Amino acid sequence: MVLFATMSVALDLEPFRPRFPWLTADLQTIANRIVPPRAGLGAASSERIRLPMADGSGDTLLATLDRPQVDRGGPLVILIHGLTGSENSAYIHTTTRHMLSLGRRVLRLNLRAAGPSRTTCGDIYYAGRSQDFRAVLGMLDPALTAGGIFAIGYSLGGNMLLKFLGEERGSAPLIGAATVCTPIDLSVTCQHMLRPRNRIYHRYILGQMKAEATAEGARLTAAERAAILGSASVWDYDEVFIAPRHGFAGAEDYYEQNRALRFMPAIRKPTLVIAANDDPWVPIAIYRGFDWKAHADLTPLLADGGGHVGFHAAGHSVPWHDRAIERFIREITA
Repeated sequence: MVLFATMSVALDLEPFRPRFPWLTADLQTIANRIVPPRAGLGAASSERIRLPMADGSGDTLLATLDRPQVDRGGPLVILIHGLTGSENSAYIHTTTRHMLSLGRRVLRLNLRAAGPSRTTCGDIYYAGRSQDFRAVLGMLDPALTAGGIFAIGYSLGGNMLLKFLGEERGSAPLIGAATVCTPIDLSVTCQHMLRPRNRIYHRYILGQMKAEATAEGARLTAAERAAILGSASVWDYDEVFIAPRHGFAGAEDYYEQNRALRFMPAIRKPTLVIAANDDPWVPIAIYRGFDWKAHADLTPLLADGGGHVGFHAAGHSVPWHDRAIERFIREITA
């Protein structure tokens, strides 16, 4: 396990070691896509939550609230998926099942137009759409959040979460947060994804992005639809659709204005930042360059392995990052 700062919270967690057969970074990364999560969430009860946006768009985000059979109190855990993910992504299900087993309530949030929210939203999420998360927090039932709120953001959802925390500084209505394999520098990560070794990943993700952006419910002009379908890369997609759609001068301006690194120094809530040295999607160099020692509220947990949102560890059925997050929650709520 590689740590680049003295952690402000002691997790007492063993170093990550991969579990057979997920022995390489790529196998760790694709495991969530080729092995479906266990069906169901045990004895938990689930309900659909509708979150209408008050921005004049007419869009309504959808979420699922899962309650454990035995509620042991503590904070509500909000899960925020990554690019082209949803409440039904394998890693979301896995974390939900773990948190429920510990007696915690979980809210699986679909970002604007993600998953089931696609049919109820004409617009679409992007890496820095923190205003939607701010609106969601303001709509939650106070009885549900009486024990506080802890948010977990995965990949692109983590970038949005870190941006939100930096914008809110000490006033963020969370007791803490965690991010997993987040592209905290969007431009560098995009260029990293465009490397020849990531060709298959890139082709898959771009196809998913196009399908998501043009699916039923999308409110698009003919020109936008043509631009999306004609995009030859993720950078092109952001240049011709995401940036102009949301008021940015182009892809690089969008990346610069929304990269989490700009906002992380202002975070004033306990935040666990998890990344893998061998992540094929997000380069670890963007984490090494940050001055962790100067920011006491940020706890880096940078592992030697784990791939992209993998962390399938030897000796455990629960992913390493989920166990780290649970220990972090226990420490900050003790």
